[in-house]
Amino acid sequence: MIVLNILLLLLGFVLLIKGADFFVDGSSSIAKLLKVPSVVIGLTIVAMGTSAPEAAVSITAGISGSNEIAISNVVGSNIFNMLVVVGACAIIKSFDLDRNILKRDFPVNIVANVVLLVAMLLGSAISRFDGIMMLLLMIAYITWLVVNALKNREESGDNIKTISPILSVVYIIGGLAAVIFGGDLVVDNATVLAQAMGWSETFIGLTIIAIGTSLPELVTSIVASKKGENGLALGNVVGSNIFNLLFILGLSSSISEIAVDLSAIINTVFLLIMTVLMYVLCVVRKKLGRVEGIIMVSLYAAYTGYLLYVG
Repeated sequence: MIVLNILLLLLGFVLLIKGADFFVDGSSSIAKLLKVPSVVIGLTIVAMGTSAPEAAVSITAGISGSNEIAISNVVGSNIFNMLVVVGACAIIKSFDLDRNILKRDFPVNIVANVVLLVAMLLGSAISRFDGIMMLLLMIAYITWLVVNALKNREESGDNIKTISPILSVVYIIGGLAAVIFGGDLVVDNATVLAQAMGWSETFIGLTIIAIGTSLPELVTSIVASKKGENGLALGNVVGSNIFNLLFILGLSSSISEIAVDLSAIINTVFLLIMTVLMYVLCVVRKKLGRVEGIIMVSLYAAYTGYLLYVG
């Protein structure tokens, strides 16, 4: 049985890698055809698509009424996105930072973190009212993003391979399907293997499931970075984190209130600190390279060590 789990885990990785490849090509092509900056595609279509595994886990938990896992899944995924996904892209290829992300999207990400933390500190649960407010903030952000994109249409890059609109859509849908299915295979089988090793459910939720559901962001961003689409890569991470916080937790808590414990608060505070530090680093440096990437990945390794110690 363990051998079968390992084989399915490897199959999941293959689907993630190839699916992300097609997904990036299709999304970048659509961006060029519509004369929309690739960073906007990364913040919307790609971000929401690669957040599908997180949405599936958290929203399903909300419907079943046992959605405490929603917080650990989203917070753990966002920490992984911020430190490992961005860090890995920086290690592979240093890149300049998009001004719009620093001026518009990163601050929204920080505000979303603060909103979540305040909601957690004001009560023993994230209420339905909190969830509705998060959903309204998400709608306002997407509207703002789309309006700005329509006002400032421009070519998304000369080095992007353009394919027909129909084939672009096929690439996006087929790639996304492979990414989601591959992510499910990785999460399910990695969880079985982790349980077989005797790890706690808390540790599994904050690491294995969080990392597994973030694999689409990781693979998609790395593929985009290798193709020179760093705007798509960073936009994917920032957009995914905003989507995870405002839409997934918003919808989950609107369905059923999410209980909050001290561990959830501690991890959310850590996420907020990492997000603010990343923003300050980006504003000061204006560029992320190998040194910054190694520091980010090392911080995540230390965080995982802490979880293993307390879990």
